[in-house]
Amino acid sequence: MIEVELKCPLCAESLMDSKRKIDNRPAITVEIRYGKKKGKLHMSSLYGSYKVEMDIVCPDGKIGDLFCPHCKGELKSSRNCEICRAPMVAFSLREGGTIQICSRRGCKKHLIEFEDPDLELKTFYEKYGTFFKAH
Repeated sequence: MIEVELKCPLCAESLMDSKRKIDNRPAITVEIRYGKKKGKLHMSSLYGSYKVEMDIVCPDGKIGDLFCPHCKGELKSSRNCEICRAPMVAFSLREGGTIQICSRRGCKKHLIEFEDPDLELKTFYEKYGTFFKAH
């Protein structure tokens, strides 16, 4: 799996939390709101891993709103999930481009997009090229 480094698409601050580990890697940490409950959501930084830890209980099938822990802006996307129609959540890749995940707990829909494919794919492959060659 590929380890990604994400930042807020609004304020560009890193969402990586080296103090919190999931899959033996720094976690991606954001704030989550489900109903009237608020807490921290820690996600694996390995693309394709669905391991998460939360400070609150959010049952499978429920939709959570995610926020940047720095600027408090909502990390929402303009698109809905192709599988369950819930709103997608957007993060920026440090190397350029975006990762989007479904906001519905348990839905595994996610995707990577590049706005400037030539530049961002080149940067992405420069960072992860050894991963692709070794596998």
